[in-house]
Amino acid sequence: MKRVLYSAFAACLLLLSSCEKEYLETNPTDQVAESEVFTTTSNGWAAINGMHRAMFFQYDAQDQAGQGSVMINMDMLGEDVVNTTTGNGWWISTYRWLTHRNENAGTVTFVYRFYYKLIANANKIIDNIDKTTGPEADKQAIKGQALAYRAWAHHQLVQIFAERYKAGETNSQLGVPVMLTNTIEGQPRETVEDVYAQINSDFDAAISLLPATRSAKSHINVNVAKGMKARVALTMGKWAEAAQLANEARAGATLENFTQMLSGFNDISTPGWIWGSDQIQDQTTYFYSFFAYMSVNFSSTNIRGNPKAINSKLYANISDTDVRKQLWDTTPVAIKDAAGKTVGYDINGVQILPTFTPKAYMNRKFISAGGSGSSIGDVPYMRAAEMYLIEAEALARQGKDDLAAKALYDLVVTRDPDYVISTSTGQTLIDEILIQRRIELWGEGFRFLDLKRTNSALDRTGANHVATVVADLYTVPAGDKQWQWLLPKRELDTNPAAVQNPL
Repeated sequence: MKRVLYSAFAACLLLLSSCEKEYLETNPTDQVAESEVFTTTSNGWAAINGMHRAMFFQYDAQDQAGQGSVMINMDMLGEDVVNTTTGNGWWISTYRWLTHRNENAGTVTFVYRFYYKLIANANKIIDNIDKTTGPEADKQAIKGQALAYRAWAHHQLVQIFAERYKAGETNSQLGVPVMLTNTIEGQPRETVEDVYAQINSDFDAAISLLPATRSAKSHINVNVAKGMKARVALTMGKWAEAAQLANEARAGATLENFTQMLSGFNDISTPGWIWGSDQIQDQTTYFYSFFAYMSVNFSSTNIRGNPKAINSKLYANISDTDVRKQLWDTTPVAIKDAAGKTVGYDINGVQILPTFTPKAYMNRKFISAGGSGSSIGDVPYMRAAEMYLIEAEALARQGKDDLAAKALYDLVVTRDPDYVISTSTGQTLIDEILIQRRIELWGEGFRFLDLKRTNSALDRTGANHVATVVADLYTVPAGDKQWQWLLPKRELDTNPAAVQNPL
């Protein structure tokens, strides 16, 4: 029987005891059998907790670790994260724009199935949670989170695998299959417009059900759902809606102070974090952690030989009085012992081992909470700063320059006390906001999608990208077919309704 990848991987649902246990865990050692899942809301919570855990679980290779790995892919395809060397090879093919254009690549299959697996499990919860025994408030919170996950995953998929959404047009270009039920039958790709219609419908339903309170920031509450929908509205060019939702999403959140900005971006309890992974100590993620590739201090072969750096041209846009300038180091300092032997390096206050290879402009934004010996750390999926930036951009694109400048000021002044509210207008103000977005969200998985949604070209020229590392891939024109990831070959082989993107 022909099966779409969604269905093939849905065979190993988060709800089946025969599958790997972490999908249903409220903690790493507990498991809930399928027959028990939808009898009580307590077990419904276990199912939704399994989805949260799936966000940072290793699927196959060590570069296939849920959302954190997707985030790295999105930034490797941009110009702001720089691989200083080829290191041990991880992510270099992506950096060269080869992996996502290879239908047989494991990364392509991983990204596709990761989101459809989340959708499959969200559907199971949506279809069954109302039948359980337990408080109605719990049923609504569980169902609301499942709806939000389904909408968010479809949005990730359509941004990655389809042509960009074009505001004011029919958007009849091929999107992705919309999965609202669990089926083994291959489904056709819906139009981009239809995919976005379903995404918005699901978010509206989620927002109507979700409470403001939650037990942990790894859970999705109404603020997270509004933030997710604000991203959708920004992508669709619905500026007024994007500004309003972003403003509502950040309600109650406090932006990070200077100390917190330099603390390593590894702790979900940090003020300003709206949603993120919540990793406990015995859920060690070894070499598939986000921090095994993006931190300054974890002693992996990849980080020791290939510390990630910021685009030098972007760095030049950061004021000297801006605390964010300290998140990168242009001149790492060797630490010497009494005999003059190098015993380590100081990277703007973070000490790394002498076995590391320091590089100019290397990042110390991300610090592994476990130090050199453990890659543990929480990963930020949504921060209040992003919502300020969405609000500012959406207001500026409506021509509301004064309000846009104020939203931008409210964010940037918390990073740079000498920052003066912008007097720019029009496209100049929009450009200023986008520069601040690149600085603030560096390494958090936004750059490829931002370039695509704004129909901007990739331009790595004139910066510190190394020709041999990028394989001379410095530019990609806006609108080029390469902005679409190819569908996995496994999808094409098992789903007769599937149509490949332009090769």
